[in-house]
Amino acid sequence: MSPKVVTGDDGVTRCSWGDSPEIYRGYHDSEWGFPVRDDRRLFEKLCLEGFQAGLSWLTILRKRENFRAAFAGFDFDQVARFGERDVARLLTDEGIIRHRGKIEATINNAQRAVEMVDAEGSLAAYVWRFEPTHARRDLTASQTAESVALSKDLKKRGWRFVGPTTVYAFMQAMGLVNDHAEGCDCRAAVDDARAKFSPPR
Repeated sequence: MSPKVVTGDDGVTRCSWGDSPEIYRGYHDSEWGFPVRDDRRLFEKLCLEGFQAGLSWLTILRKRENFRAAFAGFDFDQVARFGERDVARLLTDEGIIRHRGKIEATINNAQRAVEMVDAEGSLAAYVWRFEPTHARRDLTASQTAESVALSKDLKKRGWRFVGPTTVYAFMQAMGLVNDHAEGCDCRAAVDDARAKFSPPR
């Protein structure tokens, strides 16, 4: 068996990172890598990846419901209207990561998301333009040419905390690529979901 996969006590073979703790199993098995076209989910993931910078995804995943409550369910139309009072409120919220730069970046990015929907029709129509057209060769790399291009374009549009590594983690999670390891039971399911998925244009 590949060292990149492990069989859990439930008999399911997963990417090694996705077996433990328990909260990772549900995320790995039903979310990570499956294609997403919902704008709110796409916005949420980009924001949470920004909050993760310097931390572990496990920390963010455990606080995800708190983040959703704090940021209006990541309805970017609402978050775009947050002001300094909201920043002050969020800086006292022990349920999230109380980092002023990341909080302000989320509000800024909500404003940029509203602009993007006006310009592109939807976030989904925009981000899926960066789906790779070829299989990834180096599965150890933390960024790709596509994530570099997406990161560069987002920054040009005024987004923050969207470096190429952060953006690649977003692409992995939202199904623009299938990086489940060979031998992982979810890999075929994600391939099937991606084959049936019609990217918004």
